[in-house]
Amino acid sequence: MACFNFAAVFTDHMVLQRNKNINIWGSAYNGTKITVELNGRTVEAVAADGKWSAVLPPMEAGGPYELKASDSSGGEIIFRDVMIGEVWLAGGQSNMELELQNSLNGREVLANIKDVNVRFYYTQKIAYIDDYFNFAERNGCWSIASPDTAANYSAVGYYFAKRLSEELGVTVGVIGCNWGGTSASAWISRKLLEKDIDTKTYVDEYDKAMEGKTFEEYCRDLKEYEDWYNAWQPKINEFYEKNPEGSWDDAQAYAGPSRWPEPMGPKSPFRAGGVYETMLKRVCPFTLAGFIYYQGESDDHKPDMYYKLFKLLIEQWRSDWEDDSLPFMFVQLPMFLNRGEADCKNWCLIREAQMRVHQTTKNTGIAVILDKGEYGNIHPTDKEPVGVRLALQALYHVYGKISADEAYGAVYKSCEYVDEGMLLSFEHSADGFELRDAKAVGFEIAGSDKKFCHAAAQLRGDKIFVSSHEVTEPVYLRYNWVNYGEVTVFSKNGIPLAPFRTSRNDE
Repeated sequence: MACFNFAAVFTDHMVLQRNKNINIWGSAYNGTKITVELNGRTVEAVAADGKWSAVLPPMEAGGPYELKASDSSGGEIIFRDVMIGEVWLAGGQSNMELELQNSLNGREVLANIKDVNVRFYYTQKIAYIDDYFNFAERNGCWSIASPDTAANYSAVGYYFAKRLSEELGVTVGVIGCNWGGTSASAWISRKLLEKDIDTKTYVDEYDKAMEGKTFEEYCRDLKEYEDWYNAWQPKINEFYEKNPEGSWDDAQAYAGPSRWPEPMGPKSPFRAGGVYETMLKRVCPFTLAGFIYYQGESDDHKPDMYYKLFKLLIEQWRSDWEDDSLPFMFVQLPMFLNRGEADCKNWCLIREAQMRVHQTTKNTGIAVILDKGEYGNIHPTDKEPVGVRLALQALYHVYGKISADEAYGAVYKSCEYVDEGMLLSFEHSADGFELRDAKAVGFEIAGSDKKFCHAAAQLRGDKIFVSSHEVTEPVYLRYNWVNYGEVTVFSKNGIPLAPFRTSRNDE
């Protein structure tokens, strides 16, 4: 019997990153000497403080191989069917988590999966480290995409990996590390959050929720909440089965007011730094090509803080992987508004923050999916374009396989004040625009009084001219500055014009 073990993320069928040092680690009795062998390369490690780690040298794509490890007592562990290819971590919340089987056309896609060179590992969704944690974590494993295994894959992650595999000709592995409803603050360490007065508020809110409360009292509150939820959720499901177009207010009138989220405390996945410790750190520093990320919905209550929070998350993850330029491709939020809800434009601010992060942070890519939202559904099901647009960003930024204009739709650059209107210039618009309706909608214009009115837009080659007879001296302009609205302007490659405003001082 071996006197050592590997971290749970190492299993049969795993994918290891090509052309980079390959990090290997696990647990062992102190002083245990461990020899690791892969593809004719051998490295050794000696355990200290109950842990061991080794680094295999860079290798070309290939496989299948066996990863063998042995200790000085003769114990051995062998992982079979190991591939060397491209590995990406898929992070975020429920829209990254949404499973292939529940996505648009997902059942048909699953039935026809054949020779897809994609593999997946799901980081166990456990929010608290206790005696059960290690046992549960060992239930995870890498799997090869098939009609039987891929049903539970992240739909976005699957389509992303499938496109990369087709373009690169290698096996692509995805490490799913996401939890629905989580704020970005849940994926950052408390220590880093506390360094900034604004992001520290997430830590303060957790501490206040636990102030004067014992762990036992918290656990009783959590149990009471879980009993309520288990009775309430079936009633919500029943309402929407009978009333697919029903509003959230009507659903609550039927089932009772929502009490989500669960009580804040040590077992909550929504606490500051929570799943950072119990999920992200469990797969770090597995060698990666980069990250893909889809999140922001659960930070819409603090949209003005999201730019700083998101920048901090990228800093944290890159620091943990000890690579300040590790690629980070992410999704800009689509259109969304709950039925019967007022449009308070908080999602506009999240989208703007996401674009700013992209434009001010090196080695990032942004997938604009404004057209893929659904009214009344915060979980839009058409995930293939999301995964493909993320893949286009990676194929441009990381692999150099396509041009920027193939990877991007138009992104606002500058404006000129001409002919009592505004002439807009864009990045990635050399081929011009196309309309998906009779006219371009979503443009608003305002004078110095900041009173916006709808404006007419004329497509002029790679530029757009916007004007309104109500505003003869325009100062401010914005496009699709709504939580939910119609999307009609696209680049010729099918990617929508990204939402924007010409000034952040227009309110």
